[in-house]
Amino acid sequence: MPSRSKKEWKDSTLGRTLERRPERDDPFETSSGQEVDTLYTAEDLDGWDYRESLSYPGEFPFTRGVQPNMYRGRLWTMRQYAGFGAAEETNRRYLYLLSQGQTGLSVAFDLPTQIGYDSDDPQASAEVGKVGVAISSLADMEILFRQIPLQKVTTSMTINATAAILLAMYVAMAKRQGADLSKLGGTIQNDILKEYIARGTYIFPPRPSMRLITDTFAWCKDNLPSWNTISVSGYHMREAGATAVQEVAFTLADAIAYVQAALDAGLAIDSFAPRVSFFFAAYTNVLEEVAKFRAARRLYAKIMRDRFGAKDPRSMMLRFHTQTGGATLTAQQPENNIVRTALQALAAVLGGTQSLHTNSMDEALCLPSEKAVQIALRTQQLIAYESGTADVVDPLGGSYYLEELTDRIEEQAQRYLDRIDDIGGALAAIEQGFPQREIQENSYRIQKQIEANRRTVVGLNKFQTDEPPLEGRFRVDPAVAERQFERLKQVRASRDEAKARQLLARLEEVAASDQNTMPIFIECVENYLTLGEICNVLRRVFGEQKEFMVI
Repeated sequence: MPSRSKKEWKDSTLGRTLERRPERDDPFETSSGQEVDTLYTAEDLDGWDYRESLSYPGEFPFTRGVQPNMYRGRLWTMRQYAGFGAAEETNRRYLYLLSQGQTGLSVAFDLPTQIGYDSDDPQASAEVGKVGVAISSLADMEILFRQIPLQKVTTSMTINATAAILLAMYVAMAKRQGADLSKLGGTIQNDILKEYIARGTYIFPPRPSMRLITDTFAWCKDNLPSWNTISVSGYHMREAGATAVQEVAFTLADAIAYVQAALDAGLAIDSFAPRVSFFFAAYTNVLEEVAKFRAARRLYAKIMRDRFGAKDPRSMMLRFHTQTGGATLTAQQPENNIVRTALQALAAVLGGTQSLHTNSMDEALCLPSEKAVQIALRTQQLIAYESGTADVVDPLGGSYYLEELTDRIEEQAQRYLDRIDDIGGALAAIEQGFPQREIQENSYRIQKQIEANRRTVVGLNKFQTDEPPLEGRFRVDPAVAERQFERLKQVRASRDEAKARQLLARLEEVAASDQNTMPIFIECVENYLTLGEICNVLRRVFGEQKEFMVI
């Protein structure tokens, strides 16, 4: 042990000479505003429970990872988020990514698909294929996954309000391929609460939306046991401006609401909880992100054991997908985004992610080009095969700073969770605008810091150049909408229209009852009813949610 205390060292001449760089006038803090001391020693860990924090990986509370050997046994799934135009274009991109070593698919859907409109709906015309692939019927999904054996690849679908219907299409396709549904792997995001908080692609009010989510829990438990029925997402809240602490707290608050809703629907905790998964952002402050992931795992394990009485260790494991920070990318000097993404991906791996998407350097300007996507995928492969960070579990565990920061994030996130409980839970807090206000206030703080040059963004507010914008920007073919219109026309002309009308009437009956909606969704899509037709029935039964007003 040192012969003097940390305070004595800092007060000494040597300590003072190390305190501040001449050009640095802003406070030393993480990107989320956590104050950072000059030095961390064992003194900072007074009261630290070594048995809890440095438990073995694969053991409660899973601070060091959910698997005993982590990446020594199996690397994380390399899953590049992709989707644009019509199904044909996106299918070509998927086949390219798989040929380049991608190990899982991740589907981006266009805005009409996300909010339940067919491509030929007048309200959809300006957005067809723009921020993802356009999917209006099973015919589109059949093209999207052409030449891709679903039983041999896991698929993640970033879809929420219409998640159950898109899952029904995926199941219908798998059945036609002859896949064993018990072995079908993948994830639907299916997280509506964060839509009310940060993203906005909701359709129905909260209560029927939660019913659709618990319906998927119940149906998948019996029919799709290897499928992750929800991916509770902090990513979009972080992108909207949340701190790392807020990302953890609000995500876990939403998870508590989903678990409670499933219990209220009559499901046993260990029958569905092992298939609950999570989705977090990775930002550029590497050590804060690693600490965030460790704190989230520890908190969730305690919540599931102590609050909900889970007995199965798998129910207590916080398994998560990570995406690097889209909001951190800059249109200025876009090649810098390669470095940002590499640091963020490294943080995700050091933090123990199960799945990872790396953003492309040109995403602040346009849809990713094929070359940019290849570089993003190569970034993951370089970390996996050349960096050595995948060779040991939790390599930063035991760092004075990391352990203190992990404890701090856990403690501050727990305070948020306690406050949300006092309000009445996640939904009540959303209705009162609490998480929305907290995120907005932090987003404003960050923007003010950037504008005042008290937060450096390389190439944006410091180290600028006059270089021309990136050439060769990728654009969606404007003929996509026309092809979609024609395919929809053919689908409606070739199906059994009398059967379609019968199914829509049956759907309305099921939606108005307490029956599980998944079987009727599957039957509808197998008979080529469209997404918009199904959602219009649900709108009549459930109503539509208006925007929450945050004052």
